[in-house]
This record gives sequence, structure tokens and C-alpha cells, in this order.
Amino acid sequence: MKRRIPALFLALVMMGAVLAGCGDSSNNQNAEGNHGYEKREAANEIVVGIAQDLEDSLDPHKSVSAGTREVMFNIYEGLVKPNSDGELIYAVAADCLVSEDGRTYTFPLREGVKFHNGEPVTAEDVVYSIRRCADASEGTPLVPALSVIQDISAPDDKTVVITIDEPNLEFLSYLTVAIVPANAEDLATKPVGTGPFKYVSRSPQENIVIEKFDDYWGEGAKLDKVTYQIYEDSTALVMALKGGSVDLCAHLTSAQAAQLEDFQILEGTMNLVQAVYLNNNVEPFNNKAVRQALCYAIDRQAIMDFVADGHGTALGSSMYPAFTKYFMPELTDHYKYDPQKAKELLAEAGYPNGFDMTIMVASNNKPHVDTSEVVAEQLRAVGINVTVQQVEWQTWYDEAYKGRNFQATVVGLDAHNMTARAMLERFTSDNAKNFINYNNPKYDELFAQAVAAKDDAQQTAIYKEMETLLTEDAANLYIQDLCDLVAMRQNLTGLEFYPTFVLDLSTVQYTK
Repeated sequence: MKRRIPALFLALVMMGAVLAGCGDSSNNQNAEGNHGYEKREAANEIVVGIAQDLEDSLDPHKSVSAGTREVMFNIYEGLVKPNSDGELIYAVAADCLVSEDGRTYTFPLREGVKFHNGEPVTAEDVVYSIRRCADASEGTPLVPALSVIQDISAPDDKTVVITIDEPNLEFLSYLTVAIVPANAEDLATKPVGTGPFKYVSRSPQENIVIEKFDDYWGEGAKLDKVTYQIYEDSTALVMALKGGSVDLCAHLTSAQAAQLEDFQILEGTMNLVQAVYLNNNVEPFNNKAVRQALCYAIDRQAIMDFVADGHGTALGSSMYPAFTKYFMPELTDHYKYDPQKAKELLAEAGYPNGFDMTIMVASNNKPHVDTSEVVAEQLRAVGINVTVQQVEWQTWYDEAYKGRNFQATVVGLDAHNMTARAMLERFTSDNAKNFINYNNPKYDELFAQAVAAKDDAQQTAIYKEMETLLTEDAANLYIQDLCDLVAMRQNLTGLEFYPTFVLDLSTVQYTK
């Protein structure tokens, strides 16, 4: 007998990413002036300000940056996808049947789903997409959680059957991976998905353009066209908003938002873990006592007061509130602000006079830059000489995230398929995304137990134990889940906040 799975409530997301804020260069100012927005309204289109070019691959299976995924969310869909209530709903799939032993998933595909190139989606496309993400022939699979797949087949054009090695409590949430055409040739520069918007063009360092997909299977987008305009300079961004060149921008600081009197300012959360991420493999951060000293030297409330007038949620480990049952607010107080304790620990660790360190941060992300500056001042107060090194996002990605050539960095990590596994797996010792080089055999053992767990309560308890271990080891200096301030023109409506880092533009529309 098979049981039917309805829309499911989740907990929150996948391989961690790298947050981008809102900013860019003055050469992108459009020439329409203060009344440009009136022309855009007449054409039923908007301009969205973003902080960086999508220098990451546009291939949905290979992109790493949260900023890239934020845009691609409007273009791609999986068999299932999250909605704004934190539920998994059917997208390319119409239903899901699971065998009695919990190992075989049968997906009848939704009728009428087309790719943006006009071709109908077939079971072959789905099999190709999932196999591509699960393929381990060249090392770590693109989506490691899909390595549990033993077999995937298409008995007919509208049915996909997946068999996994053993029952897995989180498996369905990983089927949010984008479905792409089996014959796609260059997804890195020419995205082809099934979402409410289709890709039109990209002008490097200037903009990305998407437009409404008229053959979308669902309700479809309300806007006809969206241009993502790139502003790598935060001052230029605010000028563009005030001057009428930009209609909507997310991830603003409170200081930026305060200048935008003619806009609606909507408040949500960014759904990420902002922290000072420490390279646990370099001196002196390979010393647990040093890392703990830094934790005591950080005043989270002062940081939130500076960055967002006190808004945000203080965090004590690698999980944020939208994960509900996994979130442990008590870990926030594990290291209470205590500069004297910090100095004592530094002395005990052999650094009575402190040391020099550098915090590398992507210059286009104003909230992270502001946070870095406050953290630097707090650490200087306990004798640590801190230099804040601002670099371009691509340099940050190549050096810190990919190359692991850094001491400390401020960034936000999320998980876009809404699973606790995605937030915590990256810190296992051999994980390709473990850019902080955290290495604890007990943590690795707990992760193996969590993945193999057959009971939800048992798995939740193990994940909480992993979070606690990250906190006790002071793997990073955990700060906050940032407040997300969004500026939107007064005559727009419909924006919904999600419990993950996406910006869904399909519901945005002009007021009648």
C-alpha cells in the first residue's frame, strides 16, 4: 500500500550560501529621472536594486551565492517548492506516493508544465535533473543529500519513481532542486526553467532582465517585466531609489531606509545566520580558548542597535528562528557579553597583549560591513588589533569561501531547501562547504546519527546536540538573524516574506 503526502510543513534549507545586500555603481542610473517610475507602471514593469552582479553561475544546480538563488527562485522550480508559509507545495509534480517501507517515491507530473523554451516537461527531464545533482562520479555530488538515491526511473513520460537506500525523514525537501531540460546546453549563462518568470538577458555589471512566462502552469506573475539593476555602491543605490530609478530593494540598513520617506518600508527577517566566521585551521583561531574569548567580547545587542536600530534576532549557533523546532534561543546566552572574561581567557591562552587579526568582508554588503566595524571596535576593547578588509564580492568568494584563505569574515549563511541538515552538514570535517575548517569527530558522528534517524523527535534532538557543540566549541562568533528592511514604492503591493532567503516577485503588482 502507498500513502499520499500532502503539502508538508518544513523546517529550513540547503548548502549554505553567501549573502549579498543592496548597492551599485553610478553608471547604472537610468536616464528617466523622477518620472521614470510612471512609465514603468504604465508598462507594468519594475526595477529592483541589487548589490552585485550574478557572478556566480546561473546554473541552478551549481550556484552558491544566496544573491544568485534569490533571483533564480523566480525562474526555476523543483518537483516541490516552498511557499511563504513554510510549506512544501507541489510544483512540477502533481502528487507524491510513498511505499509502505518509506523507500520508494512515485511522482505523477503535473499536466501542462512547460519550460521557458516552450517544450513540455517530461519525466526524462526530471530524471536528468535529479541524477545530475546526485552524481558523485567527479567527487562530492552537487546535492550530497541525494546520494541516498539507489534508483530513479521514468516508467512513462509523466511518472518518475525514486528509490532510496533507507527511509529518510528529510528526503522530500531535497526535491526542491530545479528541474531543467535534459538537452540544456549552457545553463550557466542561459537559464531555462519552469517558473513564473523567464530569463531574458544579462548585461554584466549592469542588469539582469526577466519577464512574465505566459505559459506558466499556475496563477502566474502579476508583473510583465522585472529588471534587476546592479548598484555595488550603497550611496548610489539610495540615490537611485530617491531619484525614481528603482522601485524595490531588499536588505537595506535602517540608516538607508530612514532616507526613503516616499517608500513603504516593509520589515521581515533575512533567515540566515550572520556571524564572524573563523578559520579554525589558522593561528590563533585553532585555539578554542581564543575563540571563546572572542565570543565573550561580542555585544550582540550593540551590533543590532547600530545596524538596524535594535531590530534582528540574536543567535548563539548555526540555526535561525524560522527553523522553529530546531532553534535553541537559550544558546544565545551561552557567552554573555563579558569583556573582562575575554581578557582573562586571552591571557590564559598565551595572548595577554592580544594579537593582530583581519576581518575580510564583501564591500557591497552594507549590513555585513557595518557589523564588521562594530565587531572590530568591540574586539579592540579587549586588546585585539583588528583590521577590516573590504573586498569585492568575487574576491571574497575566491579567497575566503572557496580558497579558505582568510582569518575571519562576516557573512550570512542560509539553507534554501529548508532543512536542518543543510544548515549543519557544512561543518562536518570533510564537507566541501566547510570553509571555516571546523573539525570535531564527535560532531561528525552526531551528523551520521541524525541522517540515519528513523524518528523525527530523535533526529531533532541530535541536531540540537550538534548546534550545542558548535556553540561550546565557539566555532564562530554568532551574531544575529538580520532584520530585512525592504523599500517598495507606494503604488506596489503583494510582496510576501518567506522563511528562507528568497525574493518572490510573482505576487508583486501595482495597486489598481
